[in-house]
Amino acid sequence: MSEGHPLRMKPAPHVLYGWQVSYFTGKVRCYLDYKQIAYVEQPIHLWQLLVTLKRRTGASVMPVVRTAQGQWLQDSSDIIDHFETHQPTPTIVPPTPVQALAAYLLEAWGDEWWIPVAMHTRWSFPENYALFEREVGQHLLPGFSKPLQRRAAAHIASILRGMLHVVGIRPEQHDWLLRWTVHMLDMLDAHFRVHPYLLGGRPSLGDFGLVGPMYGHLGRDPWPARELVAPRPHLRAWIDRMAHPPRPACSDADWLPDDAIAPTLLPILQSIGAEFVPMVAAICETVQPLQQHFRPGQPLPRRLRDIRIPSRHGSFERAALPYTLWMAQRVRDQIDAATPPAQTLMRAALLDWGAEGLLQWPLPRLQRHALRVAFAPAGAGHPGRA
Repeated sequence: MSEGHPLRMKPAPHVLYGWQVSYFTGKVRCYLDYKQIAYVEQPIHLWQLLVTLKRRTGASVMPVVRTAQGQWLQDSSDIIDHFETHQPTPTIVPPTPVQALAAYLLEAWGDEWWIPVAMHTRWSFPENYALFEREVGQHLLPGFSKPLQRRAAAHIASILRGMLHVVGIRPEQHDWLLRWTVHMLDMLDAHFRVHPYLLGGRPSLGDFGLVGPMYGHLGRDPWPARELVAPRPHLRAWIDRMAHPPRPACSDADWLPDDAIAPTLLPILQSIGAEFVPMVAAICETVQPLQQHFRPGQPLPRRLRDIRIPSRHGSFERAALPYTLWMAQRVRDQIDAATPPAQTLMRAALLDWGAEGLLQWPLPRLQRHALRVAFAPAGAGHPGRA
């Protein structure tokens, strides 16, 4: 080092804490790779999971990002929002109102609706466990004996299996889950036969929401990868594009022109209107009475009583998770932040998708607290990203 020239240290890269088998880690990994954001991936070991991440974020959860500036970020949507603010190009939110609304709605659907499908296709088929046991055991206790790694993986598996009944994975609903999944995967495969991504020629926020269950669960676990994804080559190709994204010379022209929604995507959005939106409404009805018992800022329970959700395959029952309302709030924020002409277009689109219910019930303002949500103080703003 020359005298008079202080050592210039390159900033440490961002660190992504997560596992390959993790639903939401896949969402964030695909996003960081697409944006070509420099990061290193750190598989979470046992001390980090139980102590470090809980101390930093309030929960033993993944993914977590530690930024190059030392900030700890938890929740895949908050992580993406952070980097979209600091590195907006190429944007993953279309500049036109209807496509932007679709992107946020598809993200919420991918994050919240697909959890039962992802957990069913993993935990109801025993052949998947060997992959989970090997990867999770090695991550939790690197360098330890295989029996100890297996015991650690079994402990995590027991925690996750404890959530199966909560999210609706019940013996009497196994057929429903499989019939719904096959029907939806067929529609997605038909769409990706025509378009490389959900909203045109580049990935949107909606693609990153959907890739969570598709990469970490359906696309890697042996049973669903073989039985559900492999027979649908266009879906398989989309998962692979999301996992290993090309670096496009992005322009607004990569979105479908004239703020259009592809005809092949319309039945998927209508399914969201017919199923996901009623689920959000049922959760809202369950949460609203709690305003009398929980003060602002006091986290609500992670799960509440069972709700019943309609679908073309019959009704589906699961526990109400208040966190889902926070994701729905992100969608509503986009409408609230739009100009009056844009709001008119958005409302017409919701009507076309059968999703106008998003606007028809009073959604209490919520704040996120790690894996839970709380009622926001009176007068809290609506910080939707424009």
